Amino acid sequence: MTEQALATRVLDTLLREDYGNLRRFIDTGQRTLALPGAPVIRLRRDRFLHDLAVEPGQPLKLDDVLRIARHVADPRDDISAFERECREALATLRLHKRARPEVMARLSRVPDEQRRGPGTYYDTLAAYNDHPVYPTGLARTGLTEEQQRRYAPEFAPSFPLRWAAIPHELTTTTGPHPPWWPTPEEVGLNADTALFPVHPLSVGHLSDHKDVTIAPHPRIEAAPTLSMRTVAVGPLTHVKMPLPTSTLGLRNRRTIVPRTLPDGALAERLLRRVLDHEPDLPVLLADEQTFGHAGSPMLGYLVRRFPEATASAHVVPVAALLARTPNGENVIERWDVATLFGAYLDVLLRWNVTLFRYGIALEAHQQNVSLVITGDDQPSLLLKDNDGALFDPDRLAGTLGPAAADAASGFADPRMTTRDPEALARVFVTITLHLCAAAPAFGLAERGLLPLRTGLAMIRDRLDAALGPDDAFLRSRTLDADRLPTKAMVTAGTLVDKARTGAADINKHYGPPGPNYLRDNEPCS
Repeated sequence: MTEQALATRVLDTLLREDYGNLRRFIDTGQRTLALPGAPVIRLRRDRFLHDLAVEPGQPLKLDDVLRIARHVADPRDDISAFERECREALATLRLHKRARPEVMARLSRVPDEQRRGPGTYYDTLAAYNDHPVYPTGLARTGLTEEQQRRYAPEFAPSFPLRWAAIPHELTTTTGPHPPWWPTPEEVGLNADTALFPVHPLSVGHLSDHKDVTIAPHPRIEAAPTLSMRTVAVGPLTHVKMPLPTSTLGLRNRRTIVPRTLPDGALAERLLRRVLDHEPDLPVLLADEQTFGHAGSPMLGYLVRRFPEATASAHVVPVAALLARTPNGENVIERWDVATLFGAYLDVLLRWNVTLFRYGIALEAHQQNVSLVITGDDQPSLLLKDNDGALFDPDRLAGTLGPAAADAASGFADPRMTTRDPEALARVFVTITLHLCAAAPAFGLAERGLLPLRTGLAMIRDRLDAALGPDDAFLRSRTLDADRLPTKAMVTAGTLVDKARTGAADINKHYGPPGPNYLRDNEPCS
C-alpha cells in the first residue's frame, strides 16, 4: 500500500464516520467532496459501509487528508494524536515493503507440517494485511522500528520471555500452569513468589511497581501471533501479556484490564453450555481458564490452550485468508476458493444466528476466528478471546436456564450484559456480517478470486437458510434492513474523548448507518 492508498483509506473512514460533519461538503449530484481552499476530490458509489467513497487513483497525500480533518475538527479533538497515528501507519507500511522479501524467503522454507496447528505461520502472513475497516490498523503507537522488527508478527521473530516475581498475597490466579512454567530458581530467583510472564517490551514499564522483581534470566522461547501481545509457546499453547502500546486507536491500549480475565473465562463457559445444547455445530473453543493478575493492567497473563483436534490441521485466522503467501498467491487459493468460502460462511452464520437465539453476540472479529481445515472435511470454526461478548440475561434464562442467567450476572464489566435486542443486533451486524463475512467477500472480488455478486449472494443465501421462522427480529435487522449500522472507530478510538462521544465502549461506538449490501435488488459494480 502506498501513501496515496493509505490517505484514501483514511479519508474514506472520516467520510464514513461523518467526522466533524464532513459530509456537508459532498455534492451528491457531482459525486465530489469540495472543502474551501482544497482541491475537489472525486467520489464513487460504494456498497461496503459507504454510500460514497473516494475514487482511487487520485494524487492524495496524508497531509491533504489531515488538512481536511483539521478543517472540520472541534478544537477539543485530538488531531495531533490522529496525525501521529497516520504517520506511524505509513512508516510501518514502508518498513513492511523493505522487510517483506527476506521474511517471505524464510517462510518459504517452513515445511508444511510446521504450518499446521495454531502456530504463527498464517499470523505472520496476515500481519501484512491492514484491518478491513480501521485505516491505520498497522500503527503501533510508541514502538520504534527496531522494536517492531524484534517483536512484531510480520517479521516472524522469536525471543525468550522475561519473568516477574510478585508476592503471592498480591496476586489472583486460577487454573493449572503448563508444565514448562519455570520455578523462581530457574529464572535466577530464590524467593517463594508467584511468577508472571512479562513481554520484553514491558519490562521497563514495571519500575514503578515496588513489589515486583524482574528475574535476571529470560526463559521459554516465544513467537508473536497476529495480536503481538499474545505469543505462541509450544504447539498448542499461547500466552497473552500486556504490551505498552495502542492499536486501532490511541485509547485502545494493549494492556490487560484485570477484570477482563475472569470475564473472558466466564464467557467461554457459557459458550460451552451452548455447544452442549448444539452438538452438531462444528465449533471449537480455546481453553482460557488459566490466568493471573496483580491488580495492574501491566501485570497479568492468560494461558490459552487449543484443542488437540487443531494440532494436525491448518488453523487459518480469517484475517489470513486473503494474505499473500511466499509464492505470491492468496492463502485461500490453497483450497477451492468458492467451496471453502461457502463452507466457512455456512458455519459462521449458523453459529452466530444460533448464539443470537440464546441471547449472545460475539465480538469475534477476523483475528479471533479461525478456520480449522483438515483434508476435504467441512472446516470447523475455532474461537478465542471472548471478553468483548454481549449477553442478554433474560434470554439466557429462557434458553440455557436460570443458572446461566445468574452466571451472566457475574460479569465484572457491566458492558458485557444488555437487555436490548438492538444492541445484540448491532454487534452481530458490525462483527459477524461486516468483518467476518462481507469484508472477505469484497476482498475476494478485488483480487479476482470470486465475483462480488456471487460472494454477496452466498452470504445472503446462507444467512437466509440459518434464520428460522422465530428469527424475524434478526432478519429485519439484516436481510430486510434498509440500512446497516457501522462503527465510528476512529472518532471514538482517537479523535474524540468518551466524555463527548458518550461511548461506554469505544469498540461499540456507532456512526451513521451504511448501505445494505445484502439487498438482492442492489446492482453490483
